[in-house]
Amino acid sequence: MAGAIRLAAGVVEGSRAALSRAITLVESSLPDDFARATELFVELTRQQARRPTAHALRVGITGPPGAGKSTFIEALGRQLLDGGKRLAVLAVDPSSATSGGSILGDKTRMHALACHPSAFVRPSPSSGALGGVALRTHDAALLCEAAGFDHVLFETVGVGQSEVEVANMVDMTVVLLPPGSGDGLQAIKRGLIEHADLIVVTKADGELRAPAAALAREYATAMSMLRRRWRGWRTPVLTCSSHSPADVRAVLGCVRDFHATALRSGRFEQNRSEQELRLLFSAVQGELAFRLRTDARINALIREQHRRIVGGEVAPRVAADCLSTLFVERMRGGQSAQ
Repeated sequence: MAGAIRLAAGVVEGSRAALSRAITLVESSLPDDFARATELFVELTRQQARRPTAHALRVGITGPPGAGKSTFIEALGRQLLDGGKRLAVLAVDPSSATSGGSILGDKTRMHALACHPSAFVRPSPSSGALGGVALRTHDAALLCEAAGFDHVLFETVGVGQSEVEVANMVDMTVVLLPPGSGDGLQAIKRGLIEHADLIVVTKADGELRAPAAALAREYATAMSMLRRRWRGWRTPVLTCSSHSPADVRAVLGCVRDFHATALRSGRFEQNRSEQELRLLFSAVQGELAFRLRTDARINALIREQHRRIVGGEVAPRVAADCLSTLFVERMRGGQSAQ
């Protein structure tokens, strides 16, 4: 527990090294680190360090590969920093299905932010997580807020429709689309678009300016066919060149308008409350999965059930019911012993 106290104190004091160590800890899948991460959050709560300033803003930046997400984030981030904000960027890189490794190159793509004293860029492996975000990304965001960052940008891996999960942990979802990403009528079929609070057609300069404007018009038409995500906000569609300060300012202005509207309407707090409930269930599922993996008797039964499934003796659904029943019985036995 002493280690958790020191680490929590370092995070609250704004130590980048402590913040990096803390995020590494919560991302770890080792049993000992899992327990230490829990102690860390207990200590942060005790110190009342989980304190996103009045209303820290979490923005998800998502979209297909090639949309220019890293370039856009660096341009947007520099304007936030010029305005006196403290910025954290959590960039999730896809993990290899073969080796399990990730390139984690976002610090090199966002050099200006990575070197700025008021910014913190953290690339993290997706580690097979669905939904375009790492399993512990939300925990990392809480640590960044505890460290005093008032804006947290999430860059997701860019895998398509499954990225709608990012909307479950941010206040605002910004979808980036490059020219040539399809017509707007097809957009209404995409789950990701339905979760967008702002759509930005990127690379709107040079020869691509006209195609970008045309695509933006098509998407604006498509969005008019969708029901509003919440009353009081109609999803804007903008064009932007990340190399144009005026374009980036227009996007930032839209982000600020969204934030103000969400606060004024009560949507901000309602959304956070709904997210916390979903994350609670997600955390419980993760905790149960962790206990299943670390219980020696259940692991032996998993291997036995797997042998029976392969041999055609039992269906996976039946085997799963057997394992879950055993787990519940063991939990009840532990409670009785207490």
